[in-house]
Amino acid sequence: MSHAPVGVFDSGIGGLSVAREIRRALPSEEILYFADTAYVPYGDRTTEWVRNRSLTVGRYLQERGAKVLVVACNTASGAALEALREHLAVPVIGLEPAVKPAVRESAAGRVGVMATTGTLRSDRYARLVSAHGTGATVVAQACPGLADTVEEGILAGEELDRRLEPFVAQLREAGVDTVVLGCTHYVFIRDAIARALGPEVRLIDSGGAIARQTERILRERGELADAGEGSLRILTTGPAHEVAAVVTRIWGDPLPVEHVHVPGEEPISA
Repeated sequence: MSHAPVGVFDSGIGGLSVAREIRRALPSEEILYFADTAYVPYGDRTTEWVRNRSLTVGRYLQERGAKVLVVACNTASGAALEALREHLAVPVIGLEPAVKPAVRESAAGRVGVMATTGTLRSDRYARLVSAHGTGATVVAQACPGLADTVEEGILAGEELDRRLEPFVAQLREAGVDTVVLGCTHYVFIRDAIARALGPEVRLIDSGGAIARQTERILRERGELADAGEGSLRILTTGPAHEVAAVVTRIWGDPLPVEHVHVPGEEPISA
């Protein structure tokens, strides 16, 4: 199993921010990344829909030989992590907004969480704030449409700033000094978010922690790839050429992108 791929999935290309951290930490691993672009975003869909679709994708990556599944999507983790762990035979690593370290590091005890509507309404998020938000003010800021902005390849410039402003304005008004990037897509527009919030606000995401967790689990199972240069392959349910163009922009180099059809939940309007 040491040469089997690490499966990573997200509703779109945002989870590549997590795949990048895994690549840095584990350069010998083969990474099989699944971008469910035909169904992006998950954040505005029902919890039941996201759970069912996540199980479909998880089973598909397991069938493709993944030795571990990294759910690089906060919305999917919030809706489906327990179900994935129950129904899959491989270890499942989930993502959650980095509320715990943000509260620990906030000098003022005022933390903002930028995330999708689906992430913020999940029971998992509520439990996270209840467990780790004691003594702090945690301001939840839903950002509908922001993941779509990244999927469109709008990563800088006036249009991005215009779309960001309604979200960051509320966080500035709340006086937060630490902001959690609670959606993997947002990491790719980190610089724009930082400028909009101001230099006194610290940004935190979960990518590095997920990479360390992946390494720990593979090491414990004796499944670490220990030699050679790994690779990153991308599967998508969307148009491969369109996804490839955005991937090249955010990754810095072209990567192989393959279109796949994975039967299951059909696209529905948000």
